[in-house]
Amino acid sequence: MMSVSFFSLMDAMAKQLGTQVNVSQVLWARYFGQLVIVLIICGKRTLPLLRTPHLGLQVFRATMQLGAATCFFIALKHQGLAEATTVADLAPVFITLAAALVLGEKIGVRRILGVLAALVGALIIIRPGSDVFALSSLWPLGTAACIAAFSITTRHIGKTESPLTALLYSALICSAIMSLIAPMAWTQPNTSGTVMMIGVGVIGTLGQLMMIKAYARAPASIVAPFTYAGLITATLWGVLFFDQWPDMWTCIGALVIVTAGLYVWHREVRARPRRT
Repeated sequence: MMSVSFFSLMDAMAKQLGTQVNVSQVLWARYFGQLVIVLIICGKRTLPLLRTPHLGLQVFRATMQLGAATCFFIALKHQGLAEATTVADLAPVFITLAAALVLGEKIGVRRILGVLAALVGALIIIRPGSDVFALSSLWPLGTAACIAAFSITTRHIGKTESPLTALLYSALICSAIMSLIAPMAWTQPNTSGTVMMIGVGVIGTLGQLMMIKAYARAPASIVAPFTYAGLITATLWGVLFFDQWPDMWTCIGALVIVTAGLYVWHREVRARPRRT
């Protein structure tokens, strides 16, 4: 719960910061801050933790994480926190589809119906063909797709890799990429902007560390449903900081997506073989 609260607070900061500086600077602050904190945590273990038999997958995983953040931060320039978060929460059902297509995991008719229902919920929010639709509405879908690719890669290599290794590679690769891109469109932030850039890096890293800790302490089947609490905190920050209240269609679409997502999660838990 603290993790998703921190993530949504980071998103709120990123949305405000995006009015002062280029999105590339926000992304640089996010991952450079993570790099500094992770290097402090790893200390003398940094070089041993960089040893991995899955270098290519670590690079792909990191770029997908960067892609998810890029799509979401761009979406926040055009949408409210609640709307963008709701559509991005399609990630769990995208993961189910990707697991079937990439990892060959079997999915039944009920889970397929759950996936379709979640997509309907996204269409209710995006409303293609209506006056409120804009191409910017598709950015959160990009976030969900990148999170799915990121999660499937993590699932594949997670059994043999330390979580700190993944965190370290994400920080190194994403901060290196953004260190090359950000100076091209750099805008000098004011004092509040500088504070928010530091906050995005620190809060985002704390949220990620707490999520790793949660998955280390409890099975994924117990932890996963709590990520939907991010909808509540995102709505709260949107109202408090930006006076953005979700409309009726966003609420209906969110209810459909969350219900479908929880149903798909429930079917996945039941489909797993029980230990004897």
